[in-house]
Amino acid sequence: MTEWRTSATPEDLRYRAAVYRHIREFFHARGVLEVETPVLSQGGNTDPNIQSFRLEYSGPSTGGERTRWLRTSPEFPLKRLLAGGIGDCYEIGKVFRDGEFGRRHNPEFSMLEWYRVGWDHLRLAEEAVTLLLGLFVEAGKPLQVINTSYRQLFKEAIGIDPLLASDALLADAVASRIRIDLDGLMRDDLLDLLLTHAIEPGFPEHQLTVIRDFPASQCALAKLRQDEVAVAERFEIYVGSAELANGYHELNDAVEQRRRFENDLLRRAGSGAASPDMDERLLQSLETLPDCAGIAMGLDRLMLCLLGKTEMSEVVAFDFSRA
Repeated sequence: MTEWRTSATPEDLRYRAAVYRHIREFFHARGVLEVETPVLSQGGNTDPNIQSFRLEYSGPSTGGERTRWLRTSPEFPLKRLLAGGIGDCYEIGKVFRDGEFGRRHNPEFSMLEWYRVGWDHLRLAEEAVTLLLGLFVEAGKPLQVINTSYRQLFKEAIGIDPLLASDALLADAVASRIRIDLDGLMRDDLLDLLLTHAIEPGFPEHQLTVIRDFPASQCALAKLRQDEVAVAERFEIYVGSAELANGYHELNDAVEQRRRFENDLLRRAGSGAASPDMDERLLQSLETLPDCAGIAMGLDRLMLCLLGKTEMSEVVAFDFSRA
């Protein structure tokens, strides 16, 4: 029996520590404060595509609600800190997502998230690229940077305008490329399938790709901007075909954010998924949230890319099966 042993080598765990040191030095040099926020919360993530772990607290009732949710991101409490005047800040910590286990997924994983006051998503993407390029140069793996819009990417890769194409055209594009039952799939499902199955696999291994300005329907917690058509001021960053980061020009309109949460809960109810309470403290804080941009980066996937590994178990001390 060797299940007590680490799933990653001691050498790779030491390298992870060096990467964390690089990240902390990067932010210290820029005056960005490291903070810690709760792992358990009374409000949960309403995103229909993310499932949360739910726990029951058994202590004194003065502690508040007994049902608690393991965080899927530190986003909500970090925004509350920003609303309270903390200024530029970041956190490195564990997050949890139920049902996600595989070669590139672990239900418990490490996330870096940071926020810059007075910045938009474009400026923040530039800083994220600077951080990543430094890490990959140190690892002896220089990267070519490609910066493109979601719309331009689809047009160049598969000849489709993702903002104006009809649902029928998108469905035909998926059917011609992927063997899948299209019944019940919505427009964003079709776009996601085209991105993940027809476009992402073509990203070169040594390329860092920044995709900006997503369809308005994929706004999540990002601001919208009205161009020819509305777009969400958010971006994603890939190294090769691996998605590493997701960033927003953060929405600070409490009424609009509540509407989006309510829509999420309707979709969750329709699919039979558990519906966590909306985070009312976050909604209250949005009234004073300064204009800012934020980004979440998966550190375990980052380690996969830096080390050239293929299995999540190879870059964490103990993966889910050995925890």
